Order: sequence, then structure tokens, then C-alpha cells
Amino acid sequence: MKKIISFIRSFIFSSFLLYGYNLIAINFNLIIPINIVNILFITVLGAPGLFALVMFKLFVL
Repeated sequence: MKKIISFIRSFIFSSFLLYGYNLIAINFNLIIPINIVNILFITVLGAPGLFALVMFKLFVL
């Protein structure tokens, strides 16, 4: 039960982290869409996951 609560807490924190990033990144046109795949990616990997999504956005798209 503690793992489920920890995962839900991390999921919510990741969604707020992505939203906060998008508020800052709107000026640089580097917005990452807020969807379930991106939030789960950040939930599992943490801040390096957000960094990886930003690098993917910069170099691939």
C-alpha cells in the first residue's frame, strides 16, 4: 500500500513539475505536452527524465 501511495505522490509531483517547466519554457518555444506518457516517463526517471525530454525536443523535433 505504501508503494502505491508513493507512486501516486510522485505522479502528482511529476505533473506539477512538467506544468511548471511549461510555464517557463513557453518563452523559449520548448513546450513539452502534458500527457500520460510524458508524466509517467518523468515519474519513473525523475528530473533526468525531464532533462531527457527537453533534449529530445531540442535535437529531434
